Amino acid sequence: MIREISAGGVVVRRTGNGWEMAVIEPQKEPIQDGGSASGKKKSQKLLLALPKGIVDTGEKSEETAVREVREETGLTAVLVTKLRDIKYVYVRSWGDKQRVFKIVSFFLLKYEAGCIDEIDPAMRIEVKQALWIPLEGSEHKLAYSGEKEVVRLAQEYLKSHSDEIDVGGIDPPRV
Repeated sequence: MIREISAGGVVVRRTGNGWEMAVIEPQKEPIQDGGSASGKKKSQKLLLALPKGIVDTGEKSEETAVREVREETGLTAVLVTKLRDIKYVYVRSWGDKQRVFKIVSFFLLKYEAGCIDEIDPAMRIEVKQALWIPLEGSEHKLAYSGEKEVVRLAQEYLKSHSDEIDVGGIDPPRV
């Protein structure tokens, strides 16, 4: 079985309304409405996920998490702590259809700079949009159960370490 090692992050910032976290809407093909004579495409439910990606050769998982956050959200963030590893098996939906054993290391990151969703146009093949959502209740908005657990761990960490983490900063207005 093929193995893949990835890393990603829960990026948080404190605003006047409390904690927010950065999420992505992965790029997905629209669902075709087979029963429609007009051939119109059905809209899909909003699928939200955490930014993550494959660990490059010679790269540490912490470095990958910071890089993937920057590439997929447009944000610069710094490492706070490791949250957990998620392990699962999936079958590739493209190419060889092989089974893959995947390990994803997730880290809590604090927002430093950047405007959400200002990403390289080449990343649009992977990311439809990046956005801030309130951290509270965000675990109910994510698509994947492992990522929901990671967000719960981030929430617990912030409850007990909130005073130690200076996560300031609000995106400048978009022009």
